[in-house]
Amino acid sequence: MIVIKHNGKVTVISGWRAWVVGAIMAVATAVVFGVVAFLILGLAVSVTAFVMILIPPIVIVALLVHFSDWFGERRD
Repeated sequence: MIVIKHNGKVTVISGWRAWVVGAIMAVATAVVFGVVAFLILGLAVSVTAFVMILIPPIVIVALLVHFSDWFGERRD
């Protein structure tokens, strides 16, 4: 049995209609959770790929700058 109170009016849904409404609500909830999980997983994979592609060149450039006296001109 589903009881809905709206603007002072009470609506009671019972029997097979309540089962149908409950099933529709369960499916809608599962779809919403699935979409949210898909978006969060996509964001996580995108950020991870971006970091894995971006970090190695940054480390290499930082090492080259740090050890530039080995590769560049000598300063006296």
